[in-house]
Amino acid sequence: MTFRFRVISATVGVAAVAVLLASLASFWTTRNALLRSVDISLIQAAQSPTSHPVGDESRVTGAYFELVLASGTTIPTSNVPIDSVVRAVARGHAAQTLRTVTFGGEAYRELIVPLPAKSVVACQTGLCTVASTSAELFVVNINGQVGELRHLASTLLAVAAGGLLLALVLGLLIARAALRPLEAVTNEIEEVAETSDTSRRIDEGGQDELGRLRRVFNRLMNSVQSSESLQRQLVADASHELRTPLTSLRTNAQVLSRASELPADDLRQLTNDMVTQVDELAALVTDLGELSRGDRSEGLVEVLRLDECVDECVDTARTYARIKDIDIEVDVAPSSVTGRRDRLVRAISNLLTNAIKFTPANGRILVRSNDGVVTVSDSGPGIAADERHQVFDRFWRSASARSLPGSGLGLSIVAQVVDEFHGTVRVDQDPQLGGARFTMVLPTTDDIVD
Repeated sequence: MTFRFRVISATVGVAAVAVLLASLASFWTTRNALLRSVDISLIQAAQSPTSHPVGDESRVTGAYFELVLASGTTIPTSNVPIDSVVRAVARGHAAQTLRTVTFGGEAYRELIVPLPAKSVVACQTGLCTVASTSAELFVVNINGQVGELRHLASTLLAVAAGGLLLALVLGLLIARAALRPLEAVTNEIEEVAETSDTSRRIDEGGQDELGRLRRVFNRLMNSVQSSESLQRQLVADASHELRTPLTSLRTNAQVLSRASELPADDLRQLTNDMVTQVDELAALVTDLGELSRGDRSEGLVEVLRLDECVDECVDTARTYARIKDIDIEVDVAPSSVTGRRDRLVRAISNLLTNAIKFTPANGRILVRSNDGVVTVSDSGPGIAADERHQVFDRFWRSASARSLPGSGLGLSIVAQVVDEFHGTVRVDQDPQLGGARFTMVLPTTDDIVD
């Protein structure tokens, strides 16, 4: 079912309901008015009898079409059917009744009025007293009113049919006019999809719903273009970074083919170099896999104790810091953040690994955590002020660090994780230790898990 068909169907459906409700309301209003007029005339006839004073007796109750006795006998005799309803009123078992009956092929409106015992009525001999309960029966022919109602029903049906036809025509015109701008937007989007040109944008138009759709599409294309650009840059940077260790491995492998000609020390050094290069490649592949997650990752989002995550990462980092006799001081206070635990641990670990790498032997590292803020400072050479804006770029390494192991992706992963947590990260110089100080600020939550 197309959207155009749904618009037309909705328009015709609403019009059909409105026309049918209006027709039914008109019919029932007219019917009730006609029948009410007949009923009023019958009630007035019943309430306007011929009265004659008869000593101490009750007044004369006359002016009836037909008198029905409790036995079912009628005075005078007529062809009006006497059914159980009339007999029940005549016997005093039912109240005054108004109804529509049909006999002899014609429609009548019938009023049945109960009479108590010893009622005085006009009869052929003058005045008569009815010993038992009885009923007055007033009947009027309503064939004319029924004919008028049938004519009205036919007219209303014709009007309803015309209204539905008009609604269908208007629905087609409205759908065509309403969907023309949407078709134009659809055609523009289809052209973008066919050409795969992510740099193309469509006219944003006004402030209506279609304008909003156009703006949302343009924002989507901006995201796609940015993602595509980052992907290409990542592939280009990764290929560049992989080229050096692979070239070195290829050279060492060629030298290793003459292993029998090499001294034992040179052979040992060669194999150690190859293992180191393989480790660098493995670390690079791991970091690339981490970056490939994008700005969002999969996993359980939960409330995390930031201080506990920091303590866990510090315990692991001390294992590597002992090799260089580096002292790691910790000053943490309880605070909680919301996110994925593995990502948070990875970001903190990368900051600690980076600090250990650049801290000289017998140096110091200071780790602080409080109210969603994690600070990692070291006593290393620090980062020049004109280079700090580049430290979170992928594969960027300062000139002094290019001889050290690493892929240049660790701090990029930190920036990615912090962005996922909707936080910020910055680098400056620690006034106490003199080296680099990385500060990671994450939004906190009031729900602290004990």
